[in-house]
Amino acid sequence: MRFPLLLFIVIPIAEIMLLLKVSQYIGAWTTVGLVLLTAVIGVNLLKRQGLSTLSRFQQRLQSGQIPAQEMVEGMMIAFAGALLLTPGFITDTIGFTCLFPPVRARIARRILSSGQGFVGMGSFTSQAGFRQQNNPFDDGETIDGEFRNETDPKPSIDERDGD
Repeated sequence: MRFPLLLFIVIPIAEIMLLLKVSQYIGAWTTVGLVLLTAVIGVNLLKRQGLSTLSRFQQRLQSGQIPAQEMVEGMMIAFAGALLLTPGFITDTIGFTCLFPPVRARIARRILSSGQGFVGMGSFTSQAGFRQQNNPFDDGETIDGEFRNETDPKPSIDERDGD
């Protein structure tokens, strides 16, 4: 948990320092133009790569295969999009790297071959199924039941059938 928090602090500081350094060499407006240019190029690449991945996803589904590679690549493309829309050269570099198909495919294969991934607050592994982590409401006991809102005077469907 500390590592992502550290990244949210360190990366913006590094981005600001790099933007200031670049603006000293090429000028402030040129730096702003360069940041906008990388965002425009990134959005166009993002659209192209996203459509390509979606097409492969649909082809795999139609052939009866599980499109796991395409799903992971799709998540990487979304991550790249967020990075490319964030102003800065470090995030743009990471974002463009994630949009480069051979690099993205290799990272996706590595994620899939590890057999592990993360979804929300839970995690999943290929051997152990799904397990919830850090759930403050999970005391290990599940109670199955029904409830009825006593403040609502309208009878339930079951009560009307009896009349």
